[in-house]
Amino acid sequence: MKKVPSQIPPEEATIATAPRLEMLRGAVFLPGNPAKRLIIGPEPVLLGRHGDCQLVLDDPRVSSVHAELIATEQGVRLRDKGSKNGTFLGGVRIGEVYLTHRTTFRVAATEVIFEPAAREPVPIAQVGRFGPLVGETPAMRALFDRLRRVATTELTVLIGGETGTGKELVARAIHQASPRASGPIVIVDCGAIPPSLAEATLFGHEKGAFTGAIDRRISPFIEADGGTIFLDELGELPIDLQPKLLRILAERRVKAVGSNTYRPINVRVVAATRRDLAREVNEGLFRSDLFFRVAEVRVDLPPLRARLDDIPHLVRNMLADLGAPDAFERVPPAAIARLQRYDWPGNVRELRNAVSAALALADEGGPIEVDAHLSTLVLPTPPPANHEGPASTFRDAKQEVLNRFEYEYFSRLYQETGGNISEMARRADIERAHVRMYLRRHHITAPKSNT
Repeated sequence: MKKVPSQIPPEEATIATAPRLEMLRGAVFLPGNPAKRLIIGPEPVLLGRHGDCQLVLDDPRVSSVHAELIATEQGVRLRDKGSKNGTFLGGVRIGEVYLTHRTTFRVAATEVIFEPAAREPVPIAQVGRFGPLVGETPAMRALFDRLRRVATTELTVLIGGETGTGKELVARAIHQASPRASGPIVIVDCGAIPPSLAEATLFGHEKGAFTGAIDRRISPFIEADGGTIFLDELGELPIDLQPKLLRILAERRVKAVGSNTYRPINVRVVAATRRDLAREVNEGLFRSDLFFRVAEVRVDLPPLRARLDDIPHLVRNMLADLGAPDAFERVPPAAIARLQRYDWPGNVRELRNAVSAALALADEGGPIEVDAHLSTLVLPTPPPANHEGPASTFRDAKQEVLNRFEYEYFSRLYQETGGNISEMARRADIERAHVRMYLRRHHITAPKSNT
């Protein structure tokens, strides 16, 4: 059993008077060896066969990264990470459960004992802000406190979260709060790199190194010298390129395609992904050694639907960013209430787009109807294309257009992909759960004909 390293340095400033978040902690150990206990706190702990897991299990049936434990307000969350032979509780194979009492669970064929500890407070930031990020809920303020401490280190950070949750904003905030703030931050979108050009894009290339290389290209690792490189959507990186990236991170030097010379690099690496990379490891889609290299600290951003109480604060802050700091008074309370009932498939990005549109189109001094610029909040059957007669109000008319757009868009997408949910989510750049929501909303259960 490996000891969990102390990844984040102690607080320098006292926050004794700050509000606190109560989390249920605990410990796990193997039967017959209760003295070697692994403490479970607010940072995720991995169980698996890989040597870099915090709890290494010597069982050939255990997956490389088998399961994860983390302290939460509801209890210690045990989550299977897509293992081949499963995680079991009381004879039932589980995906995710919250442990609150002494429990024996099974990881493949290996038994592990969990013992709860007393609830302990977790420090949270006194100010509901970290750089451009805003949030007043205790969970977000606890996240800001952790990000502030992580930023002062040189540890690599892996940011997880759905599309639109603000992963790039987190990376920028970490950079600005770090000792490297005076250096550059270079952003590489791994999901937008053509596989055939991935190596040359990441590592640079010499002129004439391959067909079409008419100019020399500098590696973004060199461009980020003295600063931070942000590898967005790292999970999209082709697997045959992952060992080469791992070598760069391990050796801290890079060689351009077509060159025989290595150049040293001085960068901090922050990465982000909307994929569960631990599951990708078990499915053979992502290298385990690269995962552990980039995930010295892991940060998971909650979706907006999990922090609805933050919506008024976010709207106020977004309006201020748009140059209208007093405009929040013009947002009707009923509009805020409707925003807090919405499912938010596009997360904070969708809210920002709605706020921008509402402010731009509002009459001077008139109400800012942010909720009028979202997808449908009610789930009616989409009207036929030859609908006759005007709607009774502007909002109803706009809602009708949105309903028809959603229906036509997802019908066409369903037809083009043959109903493949994963491919639909990739093309629409939203989560699979939200694709299914739109299909149910508009009763799209079979490809639609164009005739």
